[in-house]
Amino acid sequence: MKRFDWNALDAAGRAAALARPQQRAEARVVDTVREILEDVAARGGQAVTDWSVRLDGAPPRRIALTSDVVAAARDRLRPADTRSIRIAAENVRIFHEATRPEDSNWVEITPGVRSRLVWRPLQSAGLYVPGGSAPLFSSLLMMAIPAVVAGVGRRVVVTPPSKSGEPHPAMIYAAAEAGLDSLWLIGGAQAIAALTFGAELEDGTIEPCDKLFGPGNAWVAEAKKQAASRPGGPAVDMPAGPSELLVIADRRADPVLAAADLLSQAEHDADAQVVLVCDSERMIDEILAEVEEQLPSLPRADIARASLAEGRAIRVADLDTACAVANAYAPEHLALQTEDADHRVAQITAAGAVFLGAWAAETLGDYAAGPSHVLPTDGAARTLGGLTTASFMTSMSVQSVTEAGAAELAPIAARLARLEGLEAHARAADLRTGE
Repeated sequence: MKRFDWNALDAAGRAAALARPQQRAEARVVDTVREILEDVAARGGQAVTDWSVRLDGAPPRRIALTSDVVAAARDRLRPADTRSIRIAAENVRIFHEATRPEDSNWVEITPGVRSRLVWRPLQSAGLYVPGGSAPLFSSLLMMAIPAVVAGVGRRVVVTPPSKSGEPHPAMIYAAAEAGLDSLWLIGGAQAIAALTFGAELEDGTIEPCDKLFGPGNAWVAEAKKQAASRPGGPAVDMPAGPSELLVIADRRADPVLAAADLLSQAEHDADAQVVLVCDSERMIDEILAEVEEQLPSLPRADIARASLAEGRAIRVADLDTACAVANAYAPEHLALQTEDADHRVAQITAAGAVFLGAWAAETLGDYAAGPSHVLPTDGAARTLGGLTTASFMTSMSVQSVTEAGAAELAPIAARLARLEGLEAHARAADLRTGE
């Protein structure tokens, strides 16, 4: 990890210290994604198939989640595995049911003029579940279950094929727990293109989706960005690219736990970024030593080491500054491993999810604590929150006006319309008063 002394840096140096990995914005990523989207827009399913074979070595494939398929997947898992998946699914369901937006009460602005806010589910949602080197069935639960709670009519799940060409049994079992009837094995920008434009494929048809969800690598994040920018393109949940974790540790932190948390994110992807911010040089030394101690025994050590090369260890003068650094970075995940974590959280204004204290491992949030782990990356936490039930819904205002209410409010509206030079607006209001 690269080391920095925050107090010794000027503005440019501080910006460099908090910079994301360059590949996330590389020209080749942008250009290749544009080529894929334009090809699928022109040639449809055949282009999706061609790119899938070229990039993933296999054509798109639909897995129907029949009772036999689900039973076979369950049989390949240990009972403790299926129980853990069920508990995680139930925890996600409980949290999102408890936080589902409700229609507001009527608000009477003026006698006879009432308004309220009502919520409606999306008609369709495309859910991208990262896969490939690791089957992230947890991401499936974190998206598909909130979508069910919201009442989304059509959920389309895509996930990259594994090297064997077969989905991991945990992915199938999790999909069944989330109430899905099928999975599509398609990955990368071509999967985002299929959800955007629709695609007629050998195993069936994918209809275009109204909104796209899910984390992914730099290619997927760029594809979502470009898809949303096209005329008539789908909405997207947020920039949810390679994973990020910023740990604020004080001089009394446990270096073993801090190092373990940093590695838990570094093993995701070579593009993942971990940042350590601490007010003690000695503690930084201890945590980084622990990172090197724990790293070699990890099965994904090579991936973690590549990620750590873009990691940052930043020394600050005090924890107030540490919180300011965290807000400037706006991490996807923020771990407050400090004695006063409960109080420090009041200083945090930009983070996808915050984990308070030594016991709140970010891993618990990844899998089973309840809130979705689909969170904004690349600094988007300054303005966006993580995925919630509301992410799968739209709100609209409803207005009810009586004759008496119109008589009271219409003259005001008409006058304001004429101030803006909109006479037709004004006359429409006048008609409600008999003028």
